[in-house]
Amino acid sequence: MTRRTRKTRTDWAEPDAPPPLICDHPDCTSEASYRAPRTREGDGNYWFCLDHVREYNKAWNYFEGMSEEEIFAYQREDVTGHRPTWPMGTNGRTHDHPDSDPESGVFGMFRDALRGNGGDETSRPAAAAAPRDPELNRALDIMNLTLPIARDDLKLRYKELVKRHHPDANGGDKKAEERLKLINQAYSHLMATDSL
Repeated sequence: MTRRTRKTRTDWAEPDAPPPLICDHPDCTSEASYRAPRTREGDGNYWFCLDHVREYNKAWNYFEGMSEEEIFAYQREDVTGHRPTWPMGTNGRTHDHPDSDPESGVFGMFRDALRGNGGDETSRPAAAAAPRDPELNRALDIMNLTLPIARDDLKLRYKELVKRHHPDANGGDKKAEERLKLINQAYSHLMATDSL
């Protein structure tokens, strides 16, 4: 039995490593391993050794040269990562658009999904902590509210729904009139309830 030996290639050389960076601090010849920004706008970097990058970072002030108003504006924009934002209800949608109404529009499907597949009152998630009174449940669903709720918030929600569903605002629509009757009944029931 003969043993085969594997030939290895030795005619290639390792690529030359780039020369190490030298610290950008004057009178320092140490190897630079740490980068630091030159300006707030990102106009390149300095390269420092560990001692000099520590010294540079202690003296670095990102907001240098900015007014107090500019600093506050920067901090507000930082909440969204300096990306543009828009108020809810824009981009072609208004609060008067029928699909924007959680009770009657597209978003009503989410309310039904929270209750369960059949939309029955008994399959609500425990996190909603539904009251035992079915009439109270119904009133809360009509007003699209959950307990606990302050009476002032209930009044605001009632005014909002009346404006949205009043027959005069909907061209005398019978559905809006029926919806307004339900809203009035639900509001009366909730205002008479002591457990809000």
